[in-house]
Amino acid sequence: MRAQINMVHTLQLLIMMFFSLARNSAFALWPIPPHITAGTTPLKLSPDFSITTTIVSPPHDLVSAIQDTQSRLKTDKFQRLVIGRGASDSNAVRFAPQLDKLELVFAPHAPPVRSIAAEATAPLKARSEWYKLSVPSGGSPAAQLVANSTLGLFRGLTTFSQLWYAYGTDKYILEAPVEMEDRPAFPYRGFSLDTSRNFYPMSDILRTIEAMSWVKLSILYWHVSDSQSFPLQVERFPELAQKGAYSENEIYTTDDVKQIISYANSRGVDIVVELDSPGHTTGIAFGYPDHVACANKMPWSMYASEPPAGQLRIANESTIAFSKELFDSVASMFTGPMMSSGGDEVNLPCWEEDADFVRDSIVANTTIPEALDRFVQEIQGIIKKRKKMPLIKSDMILTHNVTVTDDTVAVVWQSSADAVSMADRGHTFIYQPSNYFYLDCGAGDWLGDDVPGVSWCDPFKTWQKAYSFDPYANLTASQYHLVLGGQMPLWSEQSSPENLDSIVWPRLASAAEVFWTGAALPDGTSRLGKNATNGTSALARLHELRYRLVDRGIKAIALQPHWCALRPGACDLDA
Repeated sequence: MRAQINMVHTLQLLIMMFFSLARNSAFALWPIPPHITAGTTPLKLSPDFSITTTIVSPPHDLVSAIQDTQSRLKTDKFQRLVIGRGASDSNAVRFAPQLDKLELVFAPHAPPVRSIAAEATAPLKARSEWYKLSVPSGGSPAAQLVANSTLGLFRGLTTFSQLWYAYGTDKYILEAPVEMEDRPAFPYRGFSLDTSRNFYPMSDILRTIEAMSWVKLSILYWHVSDSQSFPLQVERFPELAQKGAYSENEIYTTDDVKQIISYANSRGVDIVVELDSPGHTTGIAFGYPDHVACANKMPWSMYASEPPAGQLRIANESTIAFSKELFDSVASMFTGPMMSSGGDEVNLPCWEEDADFVRDSIVANTTIPEALDRFVQEIQGIIKKRKKMPLIKSDMILTHNVTVTDDTVAVVWQSSADAVSMADRGHTFIYQPSNYFYLDCGAGDWLGDDVPGVSWCDPFKTWQKAYSFDPYANLTASQYHLVLGGQMPLWSEQSSPENLDSIVWPRLASAAEVFWTGAALPDGTSRLGKNATNGTSALARLHELRYRLVDRGIKAIALQPHWCALRPGACDLDA
């Protein structure tokens, strides 16, 4: 009997060792390229390894990206996740050939060379992120990265830096040669950050953008203001931040905005600013109270989705003029081709019981639906005048049936099921569904005097839940082109700098792969197939990403005990 037990234990150990050895470093990328092949030869970087380019006078941000990649290859300390870590590979690596160079090349017939920032802020569907990467099995020829844009080269550099493991002074892979061709399934791959409920210092935003670039996210959707505060400095309306921010130290100045934009764009991330309107605008009332109906009216639950109550007086001509100038001012601060006017959760009793709004609507001979429709059209007109594509929350269209421009992108947020109704109306849209992607769900209700309370979007949205998302669910093939991508949001009622990294990472990476890799994995199997998230598939790769994030200074939360990460598959439910 004891011999049988020992045999079982030995067999289990051999299986675990097989899984560990079968772990292919080239396939541990996140998001994984749709087309990749690898060999079986160890290869390490030469101590004199360099990255060069054949581009004459390369843009400054590409030069910086090359320097950053070379620096990261030297400083990364991540060891392969196997029993024994890097020591288990030492014999294979000791006499491995050395790679001296990676060469960046523009593809034949590629468009003229532009900066990464220019490519990252091109019209959404005009962006090229394609690249082809070849890593030889010997020290020569040089590894080669080919793309038809600097943005594609940047994405390829990100992938190249993910390939290598560290042990001692060596950086190595075990599966050369590596060949891959990569491009995103969707152009819009984002993270939405709310900086109104709680303020995030510049260092947090810049660090988050950096990490976003490592998983090839393309959009930071900046929910910069809300009912609780207005932390954005707007030169034409100085009292917005002076009176609407929590303090003078919790303001994003115009210089801060320029720095965020420059930092993000040079890392392939476009900024989409959202001024939520006409609801969620009590923050405006601190500086300009005449424009906000039912401001701070109690009980707040009758007039708003959360405290404090207040929304713009959309039937007032002065308020419309103020709102148009505000949107124009903020739009002029942001260089990207998109801007959002928000539009979620407007509260009809707030207007119905506001004496000034009632008077304004009588003077204008208008109803609430008519006033709302006009307000949206006026704001969209300003966004279009600034040559930006308008984004708007889905309930403005599906619930309030407002008129929007043909190129408006709807943000489907209440439920993923709303995508069908949006597609049936012929609107392009992005996904931000609360039933899959909300990072803040699961912490319980944040309101006081509510002992048994749970948040409206509980339970906690695990990385596996987000990863299981199908962007084409219930749509017809003829509607697929309406899906531009999606984003995961962090609403900050219970988040702040103290938990930013841990609540976002590595879960945000799930959506990065959903919208980059698409439906199929490199071996042709479905990303949504049986056991797609098991310990030897997506989970094994996400473990590696999480450990790399931590190695680079991101305080990403653990997905499993370290024991499980070193034994792929051993902690699966049916293992």
